[in-house]
Amino acid sequence: MIISKTPFRISFVGGGTDLSVFYKKEPGRVISTSINRYMYVLVKRQTCIVEYKYRINWSSPEFCNSIDEIQHPIVRESLKMLNINFPIEISTFSDIPAQTGLGSSSAFAVGLLNALCKLIGKKVDKHSLAEMAYKVEVGMVGRSMGSQDHFSCSYGGMNVIDFHSDGRVDVTPASCTKNEREILETKIILFYTNIKRNASKILKVQESETLKKFNTLKKMKELVRPLEESIPIGDDRFGRILHENWMLKKEVSKLISSDQIDSYYKLAIDSGAIGGKLLGAGLGGFLMFFVNAKDKQSVIEAMDGLYCLDIEFEENGTRIVYNEADLL
Repeated sequence: MIISKTPFRISFVGGGTDLSVFYKKEPGRVISTSINRYMYVLVKRQTCIVEYKYRINWSSPEFCNSIDEIQHPIVRESLKMLNINFPIEISTFSDIPAQTGLGSSSAFAVGLLNALCKLIGKKVDKHSLAEMAYKVEVGMVGRSMGSQDHFSCSYGGMNVIDFHSDGRVDVTPASCTKNEREILETKIILFYTNIKRNASKILKVQESETLKKFNTLKKMKELVRPLEESIPIGDDRFGRILHENWMLKKEVSKLISSDQIDSYYKLAIDSGAIGGKLLGAGLGGFLMFFVNAKDKQSVIEAMDGLYCLDIEFEENGTRIVYNEADLL
């Protein structure tokens, strides 16, 4: 039995330029960080008598004897990719609900592939894991999405991620010290809007609008460097850049925000937040804000009714936290 632990992520600026329709025309760039909320994936090779060859425990438990019968698309295609045809049980546990803008499907894909590779003795590095997870979700399942989440969840830490026209992806740690990241961490707060949505459907529309909104996306990409440079300074510039990015992001598609989300955002800004954004594709999930310590409580009180998620940045990325073979 193998258990993997894979972090969720928050993306600061540049989102949307990791879509292939953008970076095939001009290199994309984002800056993001993994956080201390996790997806756990358990895989167990069944070696005794089994009633069903494949047992998948998720929101709708599945019992199948053929890979093609499996309804969970990421599980099905991951097993196909790795040519796994022996009896197996797969279970998942998550700190955060799915479809809330923190990269849950990518964290699952990365974590599942990490655990399966360990189970079959296949050595794979974090870059290859991210590439495999992206291939499963986009190339095999056919979802509309970028690849930043796979690399952020796989690598861990705060990184600048560059996307090139030939499909190459470069992951570079952000230029700041651990202490500077910890100071920033204290100023970031998240609120759950209680709205779940299908990111792939939203991103499919965004993809179709990318060429029309290309200059807007370029402006978002150009905010990555100033945002990174603002971290060591530790002033309000980080929050102001987040706000600028959010205003630009809303121009990309009508499916990014809503009247309800806009009202939440305005409420937080009026209560002391410097800037923020909706995490993920849009229309729901988590709102993130940059707030100084003196204003944090007033913002939390103003957002009464929304769950405030306390987070820390994390540095490890996906990893195997339990391997039964190590105990033998």
